[in-house]
Order: sequence, then C-alpha cells, then structure tokens
Amino acid sequence: MANPTPKPSSTLVFHVIVCCWLWLCSSIVMGATYNVVNFGAKSDGKSDSTKAFLNAWAKACASTSSASIYVPRGRFLLRSATFGGQCNNKAITFTIDGTLVAPSDYRVIGNSGKWLQFEGVNGVSIRGGVLDGQGTALWNCKNSGKGNCPTGATTLGFTNSNNVAITGLTSLNSQMFHIVFNGCQNVKLQGVKVMADGNSPNTDGIHVQMSSHVTILNSNIRTGDDCISIGPGTTNLWIENIACGPGHGISIGSLGKDFKEAGVQNVTVKTVTFTGTQNGVRIKTWGRPSNGFVRNVLFQDAIMVNVENPVIIDQNYCPGNKGCPGQASGVKVSDVTYRDIHGTSATQVAVKFDCSSKYPCSGIKLEDVKLTYKNQRAVSSCNHADGASLGSVQPQSCF
Repeated sequence: MANPTPKPSSTLVFHVIVCCWLWLCSSIVMGATYNVVNFGAKSDGKSDSTKAFLNAWAKACASTSSASIYVPRGRFLLRSATFGGQCNNKAITFTIDGTLVAPSDYRVIGNSGKWLQFEGVNGVSIRGGVLDGQGTALWNCKNSGKGNCPTGATTLGFTNSNNVAITGLTSLNSQMFHIVFNGCQNVKLQGVKVMADGNSPNTDGIHVQMSSHVTILNSNIRTGDDCISIGPGTTNLWIENIACGPGHGISIGSLGKDFKEAGVQNVTVKTVTFTGTQNGVRIKTWGRPSNGFVRNVLFQDAIMVNVENPVIIDQNYCPGNKGCPGQASGVKVSDVTYRDIHGTSATQVAVKFDCSSKYPCSGIKLEDVKLTYKNQRAVSSCNHADGASLGSVQPQSCF
C-alpha cells in the first residue's frame, strides 16, 4: 500500500505565512525602483532622454509608498526638465551612478533660466551622480563681450520645496548658478563638489534665498563667482567644513537691490578654507534705500590663503555706478562676529568695513584674528562701523 502524501505541519504553514508577510511588508517599505533606461533613456550622451526621466518621475510621484529613480552608468542627455506635482509619497530618491549632460549648444536651454528644476516637492533626495552643464561655450560668449549671449541656465534648482537631501553630487561647468534653493525649508547638502573655471561668469556654487534651516557640509567648491551666496530671506543657515577656491568667497548678498526685501539672520559659517579667492567672508549690499537687514552672523575658524579681501563688508555696491551713485544703503548690518580668522591677504587691507552712512554697522566683533600681507603687517579700514576686539587681533582693529 502506497504511503499517503504527508501533510504540512501547522508550524511549517505558520512559518511560510510569516515569511510571506515579512516579504510583503519589506516590499512596501522599500518601495518601487524605476530605472530610467526602462522608460527609454539612452546612455550614449546624444539621444534626448528628457521624456524618459519625466515619465520615471511621474511613476515615482504617483507611487503610494517610497520610490527610487535609478540612473545607471553612462551619459544621459537632458534638455530643460521640471519635476513637480502633488506627489502621493514624501520619499522619492534619485540614485545616480551616471552623468546627466546638458545640450552642448548653449542656446537650447540658455534662455530658459533653468536646466533641472524641482518645484513644490517634499522629501526628495539625490544621491551621487554628476551633472555636466557644458557651460564653457556660453562663458566664452559672455567673456568675448559680444552682447548677444543668453543669460544661461541654473543647473539644479529647488523652489518652494521641503525636506530635501543631496549627498555626494558633483556639478560641473554650469552655464550659470550651479545649485539654487528658493523658498525651501529643511535642506541638507553633504559631500557636494562644484567645479568650474575661475573665469566662468555668474557660476555661483550654491545659492540660498527665502529659505530656512539649510545645512551645507563637507563640500568642495571651485568656481568663477561666489562659492556660496546668501540672498534675501535666508534664516537659520549652517555652513561647515568647506573648501572654497577659486571663486569670490562666501557672500551674504548682494542685498538691498529692492526697497522691500526680507532680511538675513542666524547664519553660521564655520571651518572654511579660502584659497586664492577674491573675497573670504563678505557681506555685500547695494548703495540704495532698502528696509532689509543682516543680523546674528558668525564667521568662525576660517583659513585664508592669499585672499584679496579676507574680511569685508561692502555697503556701497553699485555695478557700473548705475541706479545708486551717491545713495546710502538702507540695509542694517548688526551683530556680526569674526572668530579665529587666520592666514594671508593678497592685499594690504585685510579687514575692510565700508558700511552705510545712514545705518552704520553695529555690534561687529573681532576675536582672535591674525591676517598678514606678504609676511608683513596688514591693515584694517573702517567707515561707519562700530564694534569691539577681543583677544589677539591683527591687523589692529580700526574701531
């Protein structure tokens, strides 16, 4: 008589059910991954992959759980693309192993103002990858003085977005600004590299405005304009462990171009090395009426290596002497501390406070500053500035 088929034990059935349930839960938690190649993207650097990226975004945005968009190795050509919409989930990750490439003809996106733009998103992360703006030809056009060049496109922009994280991203040769945050909350950048020639015009590395609780850490920025520029309406900004140069330094401003303008406050810039830059730590405002302000700022642990203007407040900014000659800046600058600033100045005036005649700078503090010029004593210059010195301060304070 044949043996009957053994029945599975209740314990085995239980374990199978549990394993299936755990697998299902894990799948839900991990979410879906959308490879742009499966949507038609080509990694040859020549085929237009814009539609494929937007379709992958649409799928991720519609997902009811966390989702990942994956960009494999290779070069993917994209025209101007805007990623937005009211997404169902608040956790979309771009994992980029390859390079996104802008069109080599700068006229294709040069008048759009933006290349890759995120608008009204929440919980977007970008991990790794290279963004190649191919801006060299446009820089040459601008530097030639022809006058018929497009303004250029920002490589990566976030507008009215919250809870953004960018890690390990490299931005190369942007046509204009590299990375911009406008109207954003809770942003963290870490391990970012920005690279462009020192003569590339208007290629600010990271620009922040009308945003709060932004953190920029452990990044290397080489560009032709400000390494980091801080615009109106920036509050609770933390910048730490940055290598800057070439470039124009880290700048608050320019501010005060418009009369009604949100102020800048609660800014910390810490542990930065400036190498061969035009400026070190700078505050810059237009010489014209404004209701703006700058207050509660700390610049700490900065090393200057042959920097033209290591410490500078310029409240008489007026390019080409147009629209403001002879006017006083209305931006009120107060409570700014410079602590542990060391290194070398490329000019004899290492500390310069050129403040508003109508609203003099107040509460300026210099603590443990040592800047030299060609192994000699540097000098400081004050105009409408009031403050105090603590510890050893060289050059000698002009307050």
